[in-house]
Amino acid sequence: MGAPSSGKRSRMDTETILLWVFITVVVLGVGSVAGAVHLGSILSGDGQKLPANPFELVFSLLSQKVMWPAAATGVLIGFGVLIIVVAVLVVRAVLRKRSKRSRVDAAAQHMAKGRDLRALSLRGATATAERLGVKGSPGVPVGKTVLGGQMVYGSWEDMHIDIWGPRTGKTTSRAIPAILAAPGAALVTSNKRDIVDGTRDVRAAEGPVWVFDPQSVALEEPSWWWNPLSYVTDEVKAARLADHFAAGSRGPDAKTDAYFDPAGQDLLAGLLLAAALDGRPITQVHTWLTRPADDEAVDILKAHGFTQTSNAVGGVINAPEKQRGGVYGTALQMASCLTNRQVARWVTPQGEKDERPQFDPAAFVRSKGTLYSLSKEGKGTAGPLVTALTVATVEAAEELAVHSPGGRLATPMVGVLDEAANVCRWRELPNLYSHYGSRGVVLMTILQSWSQGVEVWGRDGMRKLWSASNIKVYGGGVAEAEFLNELAQLVGEYRYSNMTRSRSKQGTSYSHDDDRKERTLDVSDLAAFPRGRAIMFASGAPAALLETVPWMSGPQADAVRASIAAHDPANKPAAAAGSRWIAAGASNE
Repeated sequence: MGAPSSGKRSRMDTETILLWVFITVVVLGVGSVAGAVHLGSILSGDGQKLPANPFELVFSLLSQKVMWPAAATGVLIGFGVLIIVVAVLVVRAVLRKRSKRSRVDAAAQHMAKGRDLRALSLRGATATAERLGVKGSPGVPVGKTVLGGQMVYGSWEDMHIDIWGPRTGKTTSRAIPAILAAPGAALVTSNKRDIVDGTRDVRAAEGPVWVFDPQSVALEEPSWWWNPLSYVTDEVKAARLADHFAAGSRGPDAKTDAYFDPAGQDLLAGLLLAAALDGRPITQVHTWLTRPADDEAVDILKAHGFTQTSNAVGGVINAPEKQRGGVYGTALQMASCLTNRQVARWVTPQGEKDERPQFDPAAFVRSKGTLYSLSKEGKGTAGPLVTALTVATVEAAEELAVHSPGGRLATPMVGVLDEAANVCRWRELPNLYSHYGSRGVVLMTILQSWSQGVEVWGRDGMRKLWSASNIKVYGGGVAEAEFLNELAQLVGEYRYSNMTRSRSKQGTSYSHDDDRKERTLDVSDLAAFPRGRAIMFASGAPAALLETVPWMSGPQADAVRASIAAHDPANKPAAAAGSRWIAAGASNE
């Protein structure tokens, strides 16, 4: 901890400690003897006049001015037994409390106090929820303060960002509790099935459950589908969809070209728009990209009045062969996930009379349903489609909010973007974050490190996302000194007094320094942050040290355990039950 070392710290010296121990023993001894004499005298009925002062009484016993009552011995033994029992209970309680304490808990006394977090307390969060017209849930649970044990919540207009290293408890302590707390629709992204297995049955009691799993992360079959081109209504949305393909198809270390990358993205946007206008499946876009001389898309765009876009696509087709090949090759790489037949089954109709329910974002945000979007990072990732589905759903919620009283959703939608930098590379997210909070779209972006966010949004974009978040949580497991140093600065310093003792022939002298400063938590403390603890930076409040509260400690723990057991891949009946979730979705179409 950044607190002073034992050499610097103000501490009681050995003589002082021994003095207090002696005083305590004397007081307990004198008090016990005096009490035993008084009570024993009453029980014996000897009629002695006893001094009220305990010390005077003891001295009177020693000088035999007062006689020891016969019954006093039993009373004194009883007092002794009682003192021993109480001492044992106190020691056990102290040891139990210490066993639950973390090595960083001492820092809590220098961080946020109860009054600093009044707005985030159960009472404060409930008041905010009532003001916003939300019933049944005070907000998104964050954790319990180490100092005071007070549960704190993010309100239904707060945006969250979490940075937790691998295997530090982010899913159990943040993602799952947030999903369970959602009063309306819930949107979840991830690259693992644990978050789905643990919450899907619980959420199914509230509304339809949709699992978008084009890469078989959770072994779901495509018993429903979503048409990404249903999102494309004009050239603006076509450009957004193309941007998702561009962002999701490139690794963080991939080299980009100043000409071919933007040109390829523009070409992809034009072809997406053409396919949407003509009612084609999204796989048609990939087909066009494999045929650089095919000008069918140009004619479609021109026929629907998109002259400028038509000319742009035609210009690429008629460009010199080398230039055209570079642009088409770049666009083809961006749309590479469309070559995967397994992925295509989730985003294209299967035959002319596909009876599978089709996901409608506008209908979903009006329900209390749950959408899980899963993919894996790396080559062949379906991340662009996960991002596209996420954005389409969030924008549908925003559209509903715009036409709702007060310009916000009557029932907030919760979005848990777990592994956002890997499976949901939404490049415009930092620019929109604070706006969504005002619309009742509560998002929680979860990253494994600060540098992960920088890879997706750049240094300035990551800082913008961090600053736009009302609730910032660090859960440990990060070893980036620059980021941790900034966190340490945000946690702040505390003042303390330092006492120095020196000995000489003339005796012992003491000197005091009453205005010393030290970091509350240092970089090394944050790098080795213990599991079960988190730091919360909430708007308008000092940093708070929290005890994490995993779903196992929550009121729905049994339901979560049952859901996990029901969908364990080793459990054969779970596979047979998989299709009933979309049946629930179909009934709500």
